[in-house]
Amino acid sequence: MHTTPKARIDELTALGLWGEDTLHGLLAQQAGRRPDALAVADQPNREELTGEPARRLSFRELDTASDKLALQLLARGIGADCRVMAQLPNISELVVCYYAMSKLGAIISPVPVQYGRHELASLAGALQADALISITNFRGQALADDAAQALGDVKILAFGRELSLDTLPTDEASRAPLERHQATHGDDANRIITVCWTSGTTGTPKGVPRSHNMWMATGRTSANAGDYREGEMLLNPFPLVNMAAVGGFLYAAAMLGCGLVLHHPLDPALFLAQMQQEKINFTIAPPALLNQLAKSPEMWRQFDFSALRAIGSGSAPLAPEMIATFERDYNIPIINYYGSNEGISLFSTPDTATEPEVRASMFPRFGAAGMPFSGITHDSVRSKVIDPDSGADITQPGKPGELCFAGATVFDGYLGDTGEDVFTSDGYFRTGDLVEICGEPPNYYRIVGRCKDIINRGGMKISPSEIDTLLEGFPGLAEAAVCAYADDKLGEKICACVVPQPGQEAPSLEAICDYLLQRGIAKFKLPERIAILPALPRNPMNKVVRSALQDAVA
Repeated sequence: MHTTPKARIDELTALGLWGEDTLHGLLAQQAGRRPDALAVADQPNREELTGEPARRLSFRELDTASDKLALQLLARGIGADCRVMAQLPNISELVVCYYAMSKLGAIISPVPVQYGRHELASLAGALQADALISITNFRGQALADDAAQALGDVKILAFGRELSLDTLPTDEASRAPLERHQATHGDDANRIITVCWTSGTTGTPKGVPRSHNMWMATGRTSANAGDYREGEMLLNPFPLVNMAAVGGFLYAAAMLGCGLVLHHPLDPALFLAQMQQEKINFTIAPPALLNQLAKSPEMWRQFDFSALRAIGSGSAPLAPEMIATFERDYNIPIINYYGSNEGISLFSTPDTATEPEVRASMFPRFGAAGMPFSGITHDSVRSKVIDPDSGADITQPGKPGELCFAGATVFDGYLGDTGEDVFTSDGYFRTGDLVEICGEPPNYYRIVGRCKDIINRGGMKISPSEIDTLLEGFPGLAEAAVCAYADDKLGEKICACVVPQPGQEAPSLEAICDYLLQRGIAKFKLPERIAILPALPRNPMNKVVRSALQDAVA
């Protein structure tokens, strides 16, 4: 499957931003250079999750294991351009799947383990899936059997049943079918390797086809942000189903021969133990965990993190105090990432945003004209801000507009989509994210919300994420977010949806409003209703589902 026009391939190849490397080609290189170095390791509690012992594979063993899996898939009719869903937790088999599918020229479409029958059936139909790879048991749930009930005629292949990494020899004779297949179909860095899915907070998830070259470009920008070095140890606690894990860890590790240590679901104590035991050099962590560690120096100092160089985070605005604490007290820089499956790739580092207040919520305007930045990312991408309604460019600071993004990291369009309103007339992807140009000088973007998330209160446009961020500091709350509710006079008003910490009383609406006023918020942004909830609805990427909040309030 190919989606990229020849003109785009020629342009990016001529610029040196795209090349000929594939994921399995990188593996072959690393297996030759460092055959015995660690390539992938399961988390130590793997047996509790799946009933099977944790596995550790060197680059040579990973190459062999992916050959074995590719041969098994080939024998079951899975070949070039076949579309295969993968519903697997963060275990070594999922990593092997990516490499095996790359060797076959097939398409892997990873989906979160949280997805149930409804989501699987919907995505399989949109993908026109040929098969689904899963596992017989994950935390007591029969994932493969559940998928079989959901998908009807789609072929279900489960590790521990139809598939195994511990069978089949890989001598020359046994590898012959794979070699014949590869000789027939060849390697192509512009072939689609993955179809990941958008988070779907505003509707049905959309498929995002991406080629090796798109992922290579994302891997380079991610590695550049974290300053990855050859042979380092990387700890990945995010599911290998989206940009953060696939681009930031899988491809980046293959490019630099880094050891990839897996973790997920998030267990803070185990996560910290892995950082120490595996001598991790770089990892990413959700803001909530970093906030907790910043407030708990005694917890941090229980461990030996002498190998750790830096930590990445993202998906929500970071707290400047947290960044300052990590850098001042722990001597660990924090990298703020902002990316998407479609190919957004921005980040703030100590080099591009020195002050914690800037790095917490602002991102350099990489690829925009007249900026003082340089390096891989600035040269690989282009960005600008437009008026969401008129499409006119916005260049003045402080005026919200839609971020538009182009360049080597960006996809060609959604699966089965006509492309209407996805790209601007000059080829920029319309991200749907509202940003404003900011900073002194104005060399940064600040995310202020989503185009479709904006609350319209009597003509005044309000970003809910701005209020969410302020409410994070309200004492006694475990979670908080706001959403719109209908009003006959103003069209929409704001409801504060809060989850009290265990043992804490729910706050009053008056207390919430007083707290926000003390932080200087405009009165028209104050909530006029409060909803006490047991938990906020979140999608598998841990983002608050605003539409579900609105339904609950309604």
